[in-house]
Formats: sequence, structure tokens, C-alpha cells
Amino acid sequence: MTNSPDDLIHDADAGIERLLEIMRRLRDPAAGCPWDIEQDFSTIAPYTIEEAYEVADAIERRAWDELEGELGDLLLQSVYHAQMGAEAGLFSFQSVVRRISDKMVARHPHVFGEESRDKSAEQQTADWERIKAAERASTGAAGARARTLDGVAAGLPALMRAVKLQNRAARVGFDWPSTDEVEAKIAEELAELAQARAGGNPREVFEEFGDLLFVIANLARHLKLDPEEALRAANAKFTRRFNAVEDALEARGKRPDQSDLAEMDALWDAVKAQEKARNEGGE
Repeated sequence: MTNSPDDLIHDADAGIERLLEIMRRLRDPAAGCPWDIEQDFSTIAPYTIEEAYEVADAIERRAWDELEGELGDLLLQSVYHAQMGAEAGLFSFQSVVRRISDKMVARHPHVFGEESRDKSAEQQTADWERIKAAERASTGAAGARARTLDGVAAGLPALMRAVKLQNRAARVGFDWPSTDEVEAKIAEELAELAQARAGGNPREVFEEFGDLLFVIANLARHLKLDPEEALRAANAKFTRRFNAVEDALEARGKRPDQSDLAEMDALWDAVKAQEKARNEGGE
């Protein structure tokens, strides 16, 4: 049984209370860590985002031996923000836990309430969104009209946010009926981008390129694909193939900066052909 904060900090079996006490000690104005004391919500937020991505990276690589540590790093971010909230009199770790617990109970009436569990996954998703919409309406300013796109976090990765915005708009009928219209819109946006480039206005080029990316995200949504996941896979494929090109150049006694585009492009094509042969061979 722990008798003091110091005992708690060194008790390996104390669970979340140990971590909360560690964070309280780190933020102690008199005896804490100078770096930790100086931090605030805005300076810690980038680390929170980074840790979430590192969790996703470990899962994508199936690095299960790393995932435990990455989840701990992400948990620390919640504890850090909760400690700063407590210091400012805004909220505490316990109030954060209570709030998310209440939310999960309220959003799952088919598990914790009297609603039937005899629903499809699609119906449960629709019910989830209906409950979330009611929550947004109830937490809005008095007299303010709840807007369809309210609550889509501005800090999300841009492709992810584009899909969420499009999904919200689609629920009220603002959506193309099929991929045909989306593909036609992509062709239209490509033409507008070419026109902007010909006009030489950098701001217009920037805007039209953004429009093109937005419609491409919409195509992913219509194809039921995650554009972030698809782009991550493309990044991984590019990295794998370019590394193979670099290895092939090294076998020739060269570095990439000692080669040229024609040679590297030929090696790239050879790598692609080798991958295709392996895939067709079931390797």
C-alpha cells in the first residue's frame, strides 16, 4: 500500500494514478521539470498529433512490440492536457474520463439502454450520426442555428477533413449520385488548373489545385476508399521502389546524384516488372 506521493511514483503496479502523480510532479512550479512547466495546450498539441500518428504507424507496420509503448506515449498526452486543465480550473482527468464514459453510454443505447441490438452496421452508423447531430445542436450557443458542417475539426489532416465535410453534406442530399459525375468534375478541375497555369496567376493556381484535391477526395469517398490510407500506401510503394533503384545504382558503383533520369527511370520500370512478376507468382 502506498503511503506517499514518492511511494506512488515508484510503485510499478499503481496504474493510472502513478502516471497522474508523475505528471503532477513534472508540472510542479517549485520542484518540477523546467521544460514541462513552460508548456501549455498549444505547445503540447503538436506532440499529441505526432504521437497519434506514431500509433497509426506501428499498427500499419504491424509492429506489435512497439505498439504498447506508442499507446503509452499517446496516453501521456491526455494526462498532460488534463493536468494543465486542472491547473487552470477548467477540467480534470477524472472529469475527462467521466465525460467520455457518459458519451459512450449515451451513443450506444443498443448496448447500454433498451434499444434493440438487431441492427445492421449501417443502421448503427446512421444512429450514431443522428445522436452526434443532436449533441451538436444541444451544445450550440443559445439561439444559434446548428449548421451541417459544425464540429468537423479544422486540425484534421486535409484529406480526412475533406471526406468528413463531404459526408456531412451528403447526409442532407448535397452529393453527386455516382462516380460518373465526380470523374467529370475532376476533368473540369484539371482544365481549370491548366487555365490558371496558363494565366500565370499563382493564387489561382493554388486555389484550383486545392479544388482538384478536394474532388479527388470525393472520388475516394464514392469508391468507399480512405484517401489518407491510399496515399500512405502510395508513399510506401514509392519509398520501396526508389530504395530498390538506389540499391541497383549502388551495385553499379553509383549514387542517385551520379545518375540521370533516363537510367533511374529504366531501373524503376525494372523494379515494377519484378514486383509484378512476384505478385503474379504468388510470392
